[in-house]
Amino acid sequence: MFKNSLAALVLLLSLHTHAQETTDAPERYTAHNKGKFFVSWGGNRESYSRSDVRFWGDNYDFTVYDMEAHDKPKGYQIDYVNPARMTIPQTNFRMGYFINDHYSISVGWDHMKYVMTQDQIATVNGFINLDASEEGAIFNGNYNDAAIPMTKDFLQYEHTDGLNYVNTEFSRTDDISKLFKIGNTDKIQVNVTEGVGAGILFPKTNTTLLGKERHDAFHVSGYGASLKAGLNITFFKHFYLQGEIKGGYINMPDIRTTQSASDHASQHFLFLQRIISVGGIFRV
Repeated sequence: MFKNSLAALVLLLSLHTHAQETTDAPERYTAHNKGKFFVSWGGNRESYSRSDVRFWGDNYDFTVYDMEAHDKPKGYQIDYVNPARMTIPQTNFRMGYFINDHYSISVGWDHMKYVMTQDQIATVNGFINLDASEEGAIFNGNYNDAAIPMTKDFLQYEHTDGLNYVNTEFSRTDDISKLFKIGNTDKIQVNVTEGVGAGILFPKTNTTLLGKERHDAFHVSGYGASLKAGLNITFFKHFYLQGEIKGGYINMPDIRTTQSASDHASQHFLFLQRIISVGGIFRV
């Protein structure tokens, strides 16, 4: 009887000790995101839908229909990490805060580049009636569905310094490490993320229009909205690599084109970004 009771007591103590060790085991840093800050820097490529662009000012008002445009990549180079030149390529900066384990709020700057495809033939409607002494007067006339080549002396149009989308995002993050049979997420963790964003467009538009001197200064030109989805791989709790697909809509009703305050352009279009970023996540 005594031996049975002693054996039962030893077993009970053993189970209690094991349970306590399990309970007292330190929780992994990556188990929770609430209260963490993050910051990232990366590069992007873009695609754009065709766009109708209206140009107007003193003595001219015309629209270029279905304008085709592309981005202006620089490839893999040191400019992405050179502090003196890191704003020259197409880049993305973001910083944010997790309000709970899954949801975060962030602010960011998507530095895209938009270049009209030169020498394309586009349909033009409207009129140009410049003074005969102006360089662009050679294009005077009324245009009614006219097929016009976009030569440099007629129009060179780009947002290359750049198409700056300054935005706020609300995002969700979910740990999917178990799908890859990862046990210790403090060493490597795999997450999926998706979000919605909105912000302003603050481009520096480089435009040569009918021989006029370009504006060449930053200007708040409109607004945008976007959706994104991505894959995040975090290493050793604090460092991550993230790939994202981001698509959205941009509307710029007030684009400055030349030194004259009366010269403007407007357009709206869809965009698709492919982004690769590196970043850090930490708790202050």
